[in-house]
Amino acid sequence: MDAAAIPWWIWPLALLAVSFAIGIVAVLAGVGGGVLFVPLVGGLFPFHLDFVRGAGLVFALAGTLAAGPALLRAGLASLRLAMPLALVGSVGSFAGAMAGLALPTRLLQTALGVTITTIALLIWRSRATDAVNAEPDALGALLRLHGEFHDPSAGVTVDWHAQRTLLGLGAFGAIGFVGGVFGLGAGFANVPALNLLMGAPLKVAVGSSALLISIVNSSAAWVYIQHGALLPLIVVPAILGVTLGSRIGARLLRATPATVVRRLVIVAMLLAGLRALLKGLGW
Repeated sequence: MDAAAIPWWIWPLALLAVSFAIGIVAVLAGVGGGVLFVPLVGGLFPFHLDFVRGAGLVFALAGTLAAGPALLRAGLASLRLAMPLALVGSVGSFAGAMAGLALPTRLLQTALGVTITTIALLIWRSRATDAVNAEPDALGALLRLHGEFHDPSAGVTVDWHAQRTLLGLGAFGAIGFVGGVFGLGAGFANVPALNLLMGAPLKVAVGSSALLISIVNSSAAWVYIQHGALLPLIVVPAILGVTLGSRIGARLLRATPATVVRRLVIVAMLLAGLRALLKGLGW
């Protein structure tokens, strides 16, 4: 269908509906929304990728801010775990945003598809873990990165301690950089890094990912704002949709089994990654 033949007001309405659905899935999956918003909107809507990437950062930021208070009240997010990782991720995100605006659009689209698809496959091949009664490392103990999480859907209480904290800090610096380059925010790899690398329970990883995104995205978003890469026509319906969807997603997360959350992560990222890859290759 020729995009020019469609009335202009159809696109904001369609974007509102798509953003609402992404907001629900993003909170359940812990991916922030930008990792789904950028490849899907960039592939299906007639908007330039630079504007989509700028909106993607604000999109993910709005969704996590809307869901954050509910996640903290429900004990699904750890502020103590998120803060040191967010500091390192913010520096990487700012540097990545500067680099991303200097790269060609077609190259970014192809690299985006490869990145998202690879991450989805890595999550599929790995297994979620719960660091029950695990001993913390020295840095994790110094920062007191531990907690107790009650999972009502499974009826169990998990006493967890962060593992491999130094590697985790390095990983989140890299995650922030890649997220800034593609406008994905920090959510695309937060969950596997928190769960598989640092040993946080899956639902704690998902909830804490939202807090990380709300901090890290703020750094990269200012770079896109300074370069004029934010259009109200895209940003306003996207934020309205994701804010409403995220509130629903935060309520569903508490009762959703961890296996369902993991499958949502894999399916959503595969669909978005393949779509971005095909568009980048001109197919």
